[in-house]
Amino acid sequence: MITFIEKDKLFTLETKNTTYQIKIDKYGKLLHLYYGAKVKGNMSYLLDYADRGFSGNIYEAKEKRNYSYDYLPQEMSSIGVGDFRTPGIVIKNQDGSISSDFRFEKFKIKKGKYSLDGLPASYAQSNEADTLEITTIDKELGLELKLFYGIFYEKDIITRATQIINFGNNKVEVLKADSANLDFLNGNFEMLTFHGRHAFERQLQRQAVKHGIYQIGSSRGTSSHQYNPLIFLIESDTNEKRGNCYGFELEWSGSFHGIVEKSQYNQTRVSIGAMSETFDYKLGKSEILTMPEVMLSFSSNGIGQVSRNFHDIIRENICRLPKEKMKVTRPILVNSWEAAYFDISGEKLLELADSAKELGIEMLVMDDGWFGQRNDDNQGLGDWYVNEKKLGMTLADLSKKIKERDMKFGIWIEPEMVNENSIFYRKHPDYVLKIPSKAPICGRNQLVLDFSRKEVVDEIFTDICKVLDQGNVDYIKWDCNRSLTDIFSNDTYIQENGQTEYKYVLGVYDFLERLRKRYPNILIEGCSGGGGRFDAGMLYYTPQIWCSDNTDAIDRLQIQYGTSFGYPLSAIGSHVSVSPNEQCKRETTIETRGTVAMAGTFGYEMNVGKLNTEEKLKVRQQIKEYKDVEPLILQGDYYRLSNIYDDTLKNNSQRDGFSAWEVVSKDKKNVLLSVVVTEIHGNMIPNYIFLDGLDPNATYADEKTGEKYNGATLMHAGFLLPTEYGQYNSYMYKFTVIE
Repeated sequence: MITFIEKDKLFTLETKNTTYQIKIDKYGKLLHLYYGAKVKGNMSYLLDYADRGFSGNIYEAKEKRNYSYDYLPQEMSSIGVGDFRTPGIVIKNQDGSISSDFRFEKFKIKKGKYSLDGLPASYAQSNEADTLEITTIDKELGLELKLFYGIFYEKDIITRATQIINFGNNKVEVLKADSANLDFLNGNFEMLTFHGRHAFERQLQRQAVKHGIYQIGSSRGTSSHQYNPLIFLIESDTNEKRGNCYGFELEWSGSFHGIVEKSQYNQTRVSIGAMSETFDYKLGKSEILTMPEVMLSFSSNGIGQVSRNFHDIIRENICRLPKEKMKVTRPILVNSWEAAYFDISGEKLLELADSAKELGIEMLVMDDGWFGQRNDDNQGLGDWYVNEKKLGMTLADLSKKIKERDMKFGIWIEPEMVNENSIFYRKHPDYVLKIPSKAPICGRNQLVLDFSRKEVVDEIFTDICKVLDQGNVDYIKWDCNRSLTDIFSNDTYIQENGQTEYKYVLGVYDFLERLRKRYPNILIEGCSGGGGRFDAGMLYYTPQIWCSDNTDAIDRLQIQYGTSFGYPLSAIGSHVSVSPNEQCKRETTIETRGTVAMAGTFGYEMNVGKLNTEEKLKVRQQIKEYKDVEPLILQGDYYRLSNIYDDTLKNNSQRDGFSAWEVVSKDKKNVLLSVVVTEIHGNMIPNYIFLDGLDPNATYADEKTGEKYNGATLMHAGFLLPTEYGQYNSYMYKFTVIE
C-alpha cells in the first residue's frame, strides 16, 4: 500500500509487517525517514536539525546553519550537496565538475509492478503489487533521476530501481548510479556478507558495523564466486529466530558493489548497485540509463524470516518456469561431465541413459565435448555445430533414441566464450573483448566474446538455434567459465562511451530472453564454473543454477547453507557425485551424499552404470524418497536449524557438530527434517534439534516410526538425534500432521 499526504509531503509505503517512509523537504530533496517494523504517523520528528561544525548548509538555507545533508538521511544521495558519506549517484559534468543536485519534480502511484526494459525485474501476479515512481531533476545538468519502488504487501518485500534520463544538450559521465542508497538514523548494527572462491562459494561472514566504510563486490564482469550481491544488516542480538534484520538482494549478474558505512554521527548507510569503480558511462542527449532492481526486506523475527521472504518472491515473482508443473517437480537428471568428461560418444551416452533409466533417473544431459573439434578445453569452443563423427550419429538421432527410452534430453552450452583455436575465432577475431595493443588475458584457454555488440549476440544465437532445432532438447545448461578482462569493444560508440561492460550483461540477458521465447518449453539451468554467477538476475532467465562445481557432500553443507540466506532450494542445483569426491577426495556414504543433494534440484553427477548392486538399490530408494518430498522441497518454507560456524549466528557458544535444516509446507502439515553429523567424539554428548515453523497445536507423526509429537513440543523441548559413531552419518525424518 502506498499513500501520499500532501500537507506533510510524506510518502508512506506499507507491507504486511513493515513501514517505509519518505519526506520531500522544503527544498525539494527526498529525505528517508524510516524503514522497519510497521508503525503509524509521521516520522519527521526523528530528524535532528542542529548546527554542526564543518557540516555545510545548502545555499537556500542562507544564514540558517542547522540544515545540512551531511547528517540528514537521504533517499538517494549525490556528491556536491554537502553530504560527504558514500554517495548513491556520482556524475561528472561536461565542464569536469563532479556534482549533481536532484530535486523533487513529480510522482505517480499505480496498481501493478513496474518493469525495466532489458533488465530482470520481479513481476506481479494480478494485483499483488503497487508501484511508486518519483521523478527528481537537476535543472542545471538537464538530468532526470527516477526512483522506482515496488510494494509486495503480502511478501514484506519492497523493490527499488534507478533510472537517469538526459533531457539536456550536454553529455555527462555517470560514474555511479546505485539501485538503493538507504540511511538508518540509529542502531547498533552488524552485517552478514557471503565470501568465497571457486568451488567454495557463499561462506557466511558476520561482523560489527564500526565507524568507516566496508565494501564487498565484484569487478570480474560477473557477480562472482568471491562475493554475492546479498547483504544483511542486523542488530547485535539478532539470530535466526528473533531480532531486527534487513536484507538487500541485487538482481544483477555483472560487476557490482555493496557498501555499508557508519558515519561520524553513528548513522548507518547501505548503498548497493551494479558495476565497479571503473564505471564511466557517457550519457548523451535523450539517452536513458536504467540500473538493476534491488529487493529489500525487513523482519523483527530474525534472519530466517527475511530469507524466507526472499525465497517466496524469487520462486513466485522472479523465476519463470517453462511449465506450471515445474513448480512442484523437476526432472531428475544425470550429467555426463563427471561420468566421461570430453570422452563422449553417442553409444556411451546411450549406455549411460540405459543405466540411468533403470534407476529411475528422468533426463540425460550431454555436457561439454559434443560440438566442433572439442576433445579438450584448448579448442573448438565457439564452433556450435554437432560433431557427428565423434557422436557417431546426428543430434536428432541421439535425442530420438533417448526419448524412446522415455527420458528427457539436455545439452551443455557456453555461448559467451571462444577458443582462439576455433573456426569461429579465425573468422571473427574482432568479436572478442581485447585491447588492440595488448596480448589478451586467457582463462581456461578461453577468450570472451563481446556480447555488448548485437551482431555478436545475433551470430552466436543463430548458430545455437540451429543446434537446438535439430535435437528436440528439453534442458540447457548455460555455462560461463571465466571472468571478464581486456574490456574493450570494437564497436567505437560503445567503447568510447564507456558502455562495454554494462551492455555486455544486457547482451547476456537479451540472448537468454530470446532463447526463452523461441523455446518456451526448455528448462535452462545457469552455471558459471559452478556458482560464479548465482544471483537473482540470472534466476529471472534460468530458474535454477548449478550451486558449485564442488560436489563433496560435506563442503556442500557450507556452500548450500550460505546460499540459502538469499535463494530458495528450488533454485539450487545439487547432485550426488562419486566417493572419493573428485574435488577434495573425501569419502562419504551414498546416503549422506543423497541427503545433501536433496536440498535442491536433485540429480546425479557420475557414471551410474559403474555403481554396484547395493549402490543401485540405494539410488532407486533415494529417487523414490525425493519424488515423495519434491513438492515440499521446491515450495516449502526453509529453516536453518544448526550453527555450522563458531558463534556466527549467536545460537551457541560454538558450532554444532551437525548440520540440520528443515522444510515445512505452507499449510504446516508436512515437514522434512534433514541432518548430517559433521563431528564425532568419544562418549558423545546427546544432540537435540529444535524444529521451527510448526503448528504448535497440531500432532505430528514420524512416517517411519509412527511416533507422535506435539508441534510445540518439537519446537521448544526438541528432538533427540541418535547417538551413532561413524563419520558423516545422515538422517532424514518426515513428519505429517494427523487429524
